[in-house]
Amino acid sequence: SNEYKSYLRMGAQVVVETVEQIVEPLVSLEKSKKIPHDVEIHDFEEASFATSLIAYLNLALLVIFGYIRDFMRLWGYERTLDAKEYGNEGFNPLYHEFESFYQRNVYNRGNALTASPVAGKPGAVIEIIERKWGAHLASFKLTDKKKKYLNVGSYNYLGFAGDPGDCSEFVKDEIRQTGGGVASSRTELGTLKIHRELERLVAMFMRKEEAICFGMGFATNSLNIPALVDNGCLIISDELNHSSLILGARLSGAKIKVFKHNDMKDFEKVIRDSIVSGQPKTHREWRKILVIVEGLYSMEGTFCDLPTIVRLKKKYGFYLYVDEAHSIGALGETGRGITEHYGVDPDDIDILMGTFSKSFGACGGYISASKAIIAHIRRESHANYYATSMSPAIARQIIAAMTTIMYKPDGKRRINQVLQNTRYFREELTKRGYITYGDSYSPVIPLLIFSLGSLCAFAKESLNRGLASVIVAFPATSMLGARARFCISAAHTKTQLDQVLDILEDLDPIIGLKMSKNRKSSAFVDFWKHFLYKKPTDAKIEF
Repeated sequence: SNEYKSYLRMGAQVVVETVEQIVEPLVSLEKSKKIPHDVEIHDFEEASFATSLIAYLNLALLVIFGYIRDFMRLWGYERTLDAKEYGNEGFNPLYHEFESFYQRNVYNRGNALTASPVAGKPGAVIEIIERKWGAHLASFKLTDKKKKYLNVGSYNYLGFAGDPGDCSEFVKDEIRQTGGGVASSRTELGTLKIHRELERLVAMFMRKEEAICFGMGFATNSLNIPALVDNGCLIISDELNHSSLILGARLSGAKIKVFKHNDMKDFEKVIRDSIVSGQPKTHREWRKILVIVEGLYSMEGTFCDLPTIVRLKKKYGFYLYVDEAHSIGALGETGRGITEHYGVDPDDIDILMGTFSKSFGACGGYISASKAIIAHIRRESHANYYATSMSPAIARQIIAAMTTIMYKPDGKRRINQVLQNTRYFREELTKRGYITYGDSYSPVIPLLIFSLGSLCAFAKESLNRGLASVIVAFPATSMLGARARFCISAAHTKTQLDQVLDILEDLDPIIGLKMSKNRKSSAFVDFWKHFLYKKPTDAKIEF
């Protein structure tokens, strides 16, 4: 009958769509394997002597005035706003003297420029709640006023946080069915069907045998590394690894050795010497050697030299742990991260870790590995036993976003868009004479400013012109490593990126942002030309 033929056609169409969903990622994988990207040689341009001198003088003045203010506090001329320790006579202080001094006299002076409370979605345009500050910027009150800014500070690489597409409807349906939380750990009553579905999808996306997911990205590292290594083991870590990796390594009880950032000669020397000398005192063979690196370093914008690390792994026989918190979704032809970017076989990496809080617009983290390793983590991980299970609504957001990346044209569009935006913005900054760090494909673009005073001036003037970015200084960087950090998103348009460039051009003569040796004109000459002949353009973003 006609009805029966109609059912057959519908069934055939479902089969065809299912086969396409399975075959398309495999075809994309084969293409990406054939044209891997080369490892880039990083040229970390340093500050000139004059810039370094000004930056150190800036810090010296802050320290001198800090000691003067501490003297005034001691004699009661100025109110002390620090937390005080009582009843600890005979004990070492909880707070280190210099760290406490630096925070109250230097770091806190920039309070009004950081940690702004956000209202609404972290898309390309963001709303910030204005604050009314008290004396010495020690406290604030939220006002009823909100202001829109162009957002280049959020880790919203694929735009799912600000423009979720169909994801939000799936999340609403999930909340109606399963509620907002699970109120239990995974090993008790906290494992739902959707958690298993998410882990199967992650394993397929990462091209590994199995995966396990957690509700917090930081804890995915800090609470699972101790489940992998302990006493008698060795961890070899890049010097710029994230604090979650550092904490996990320290909690493990394993011996820790550090190699210079992305320096493969130094890395090979450390691994070779460690194998030769063995454990301290006994010189016994290490029970396990675990090398920990990041796919994309979020403070430098650099990629790890994964092809060389894998080659050395095969040579020396260590285990490899790669943190893809920032690279997953944002790199690779199909968004599969640093392995796809370099054409490295995922089977050559023992543990692939990542988070869902960047490219997927959610929160939490995952570890993908062999069935044996995942089974071991399920048994030994404190995060699996004691942490509350991931909210089903969050799991649904991740599934919807990951499915979009894998199977839908919108996912491919987002991946291509973040790449185009990244290449355009980075090339423009370099061409105009700004110092930037990182790989050309990295959506994290640090703009080096060096001086802490100039950094604060940049943040304040940027906010006045409608631009919200992230500023980073000591102790997150070196004393001379102050920088603004731009995170490029698929949600940004070319017009918006041009607006950011216009603001930088407007601020350069005032603050001195173009410090590259490749800049076309002298910063000193530009400043006086601007001061004597030109009125400020006051480039400002209007909404």
